[in-house]
Amino acid sequence: MTKIGYTRVSSTDQNPDRQDLGNISRLFEDAASGAKADRPALQDMLAFIREGDEVVVFSIDRLARNLRDLEDIIRDVNRVGASVTFLTERLTFSGSDDAMSTLMLQMMGSFAQFERTMIRKRQAEGIALAKVKGVYQGRKPSIDRAAVTNMLNEGSSVTSVAKALGIARQSVYRIKGEVGV
Repeated sequence: MTKIGYTRVSSTDQNPDRQDLGNISRLFEDAASGAKADRPALQDMLAFIREGDEVVVFSIDRLARNLRDLEDIIRDVNRVGASVTFLTERLTFSGSDDAMSTLMLQMMGSFAQFERTMIRKRQAEGIALAKVKGVYQGRKPSIDRAAVTNMLNEGSSVTSVAKALGIARQSVYRIKGEVGV
């Protein structure tokens, strides 16, 4: 039996060190929102596990932020004959779980989903209040629109502008349409 760890933080500037998984053989780490199903390390971990392995996760909300994804991930792990252990909640799911384990999983998953919903609601309320006060500035632009416009005006192709600036072609097309270049 191989112990495989999975950790997740919501952004690259956060530190996963508080998610102590103990003695594990292999660690998969993601820096992405738990609300996103497309997490590279999670997909790699699911492809790596084998029958008899144990996936160790610090807490349920580190694996998924909604009940459907949580159940799907656990089902995927169990399907290959591996188990999932959540250290904080002291729960293990092996695929042959009883009704009480299933109930606990669904309750804990629902709490994680509820928490995510409340966070988003508070965030939206805070942004709305900041906009009313005139202090909300939003995210800083990540694309130099002037550079895109200048390169397009100089005759550069959309693809060459995208490559030169390290941005998606769709972004160049959007700016091109907005400024009428």
